[in-house]
Amino acid sequence: MKKFYLVIFLLLGNISTGIGRELISVAFNTQNEQISFAAGELKKELYYDGIQLRLSDLSQVMEIPNITVVVKGDYSLFFDDIIEDTDFENIGPEGFKIKKIKGGRSIFVLSIDQNGAVYGLLDIGEHLLSKRDINEYEARLVNPAFEYRIVKFNLPWSPYRSSAATEVHTHISRDISFWERFLDMMVENRLNVLSLWNNHPFPYMISSENFPQASPFNDVEMEEWKNFWKTLFRMAKIRGIQTFIVNWNIVVSPEFAEAYGVREYNDLSETVKKYTKESVTQLINEYDDLTGIGVTLADWMGNFGEMEMTPQKREEWIEETFVAGMKAAKRPVKFIHRSVLAGDPVAMRNLIDRADLKDPALVEIKFNWSHGHSTPKLAITHDYHSGELDERFWNPIPHNYRIQWMVRNEDFFILRWGQPDFIREHISENTKEYVNGYFIGSEGFIPAMDYSHKLSPVKTWQYAFEKQWMFYKTWGRLLYRPDTPDSYFIDQIERRFGKGKGEPLFEAYKLSGNMPLRLASFYRSTWDYTLYSEGFIEAEPSSRTKWFDRSSPFISVDQLINHETLDPDMVSIADYSKMVGMGEKLGPQKISPLKLAELSESDSRKSLELIGTLYNKTSSFSGALVSELDDIATWSYLGLYFADKLRAGVALQDFRNTGDESKKEKAVELLEKCLDHWDMVIRYTSGRYYPTPHVSTQRYGEEFKEFSWEQLRPQVVRDIQIAKDSIINSDK
Repeated sequence: MKKFYLVIFLLLGNISTGIGRELISVAFNTQNEQISFAAGELKKELYYDGIQLRLSDLSQVMEIPNITVVVKGDYSLFFDDIIEDTDFENIGPEGFKIKKIKGGRSIFVLSIDQNGAVYGLLDIGEHLLSKRDINEYEARLVNPAFEYRIVKFNLPWSPYRSSAATEVHTHISRDISFWERFLDMMVENRLNVLSLWNNHPFPYMISSENFPQASPFNDVEMEEWKNFWKTLFRMAKIRGIQTFIVNWNIVVSPEFAEAYGVREYNDLSETVKKYTKESVTQLINEYDDLTGIGVTLADWMGNFGEMEMTPQKREEWIEETFVAGMKAAKRPVKFIHRSVLAGDPVAMRNLIDRADLKDPALVEIKFNWSHGHSTPKLAITHDYHSGELDERFWNPIPHNYRIQWMVRNEDFFILRWGQPDFIREHISENTKEYVNGYFIGSEGFIPAMDYSHKLSPVKTWQYAFEKQWMFYKTWGRLLYRPDTPDSYFIDQIERRFGKGKGEPLFEAYKLSGNMPLRLASFYRSTWDYTLYSEGFIEAEPSSRTKWFDRSSPFISVDQLINHETLDPDMVSIADYSKMVGMGEKLGPQKISPLKLAELSESDSRKSLELIGTLYNKTSSFSGALVSELDDIATWSYLGLYFADKLRAGVALQDFRNTGDESKKEKAVELLEKCLDHWDMVIRYTSGRYYPTPHVSTQRYGEEFKEFSWEQLRPQVVRDIQIAKDSIINSDK
């Protein structure tokens, strides 16, 4: 029986081009747009490393090449005697298999879809860039760990929260050249879904047929918007990236509210229902390359007493608008149903059952609420039961939807971060039958304009996501393949910064990257502003306590002492001091504040030692390497600060419980050391970073309108005075 395949060849040999370049002949079905694009991009990349690709159509193949990439589905009689149907067994969507024949001299890369073919082709390219010798490329079977590897990207227009930190990105986020680079980064890191979020997207995407005054734009302006969206979705599709538009509810544009006599938020009128349903249908019909649409049961569905909506009523509103609009469209699309505070699993399951979608729905659940970069243990979610885990989302196992963990990052926006060991542990801990993906991204940070870093010779990047390259690389690659070895990341560092720098820099990344994870695990937080680990800030409390100091967003020593932990294995300072005073022993799995301090200090000092050797190898031509080292140094001194502040908190609480003056003296001494560590943080940041707009601190007035470590120094000094002024607990 005839077989049908798409074939790409790379005919490898040491053929001189006359300029000393290695020539590799690449043949493929040029009718396949996605693989043609990937091959063209790879050709450009390899060219600068002395490797030239010769691209040609499959019809020109005269003999078996050295490297052949085969996607099951296209016709090639030439390989009927070599490739069998059984060769494609165990290859999953977006996966590929390496098969060697003729003693290993000929390599076949097999896949069952276009993305798998592209990833296989890029894998070959990475090997050539790193090892040069194609004979070292080994047989393997690679399947992605998760079907959906999703970037959450908040749009700066109609934003969920308006602020200077959002508005600064408006121009760049409409620049196609920015999106070209961002999408290329996603492909490189095997991130396969771009989800775009804002309050109310429709006025920026369609001219409503029955509600023409919904949009503030004239015909020319609207055409410009449509060209932008169609170009973006087309660019994503050609790269194998799915696109989703996700919005909050219930919201209409200010122009719609004024023109049609409704409220901008929380309006249940038939007018708003009709407009929303028709907008969903029109959006799908006008944008052929859009993969899907998403909805979040959010703050404007009766959460704050403005109107009463039960979870069932919220789902019914979604059914009458979004689901009905999808059903009326000319083609089926995928559906994201976000599970947040306003949601209930039973009502959600009933909605998805009635929707009878072609593809399983995507149900996003926030992992540890807005601070997923914490413990890999699932401690809280953001659902109808106010953070308590509700297993009804996944028990019984759903048949028409799967869950994607949202690992939100509201904890570091300025400093670079990449901790692959944490990501691997997170994946290992949370890979379940009912989970098929992850979201990564922020609410308070848009990775477009890098507005924090001052211009200097070390600033060799243009966009914020390029500076945070290790964040996207570790998350993306490990979500695709959790067994990606450390050697891969080390190779990537050495390609950027030169031989000999990869291993120490990578190890320093891992060690210093533990600091924000430990703080977020120790200091339990819920919504966005309840923690900003990078700045040691709690702008709003997770729970109302007398220890929350509204005079500043900084986490004081008293707040650190009395706050509950997120990780169930960690013990708070207040609880630990009480247990020690009563002679109680910690269980073997428990982590005391002093043990956490020991870990934080050890990692920080090791990290500083590693980058110390790298600083000695830098010069005025080292570019971004210097900035990378400075960020790691900053994390390391924050880690030392955290360690001594934990110790100071224990000593201070012991004094309050026992009256032992030596404990008070020790607390003051440790907090003075904390000031030294903070001054080192300032030293490594004040000359490089502008005071940066940060939405979580703006409610504290002009003093905290912008974030910097330097502006918080008086709060660090204040901790010393808090310790000096402390008295014995009155109940002792």
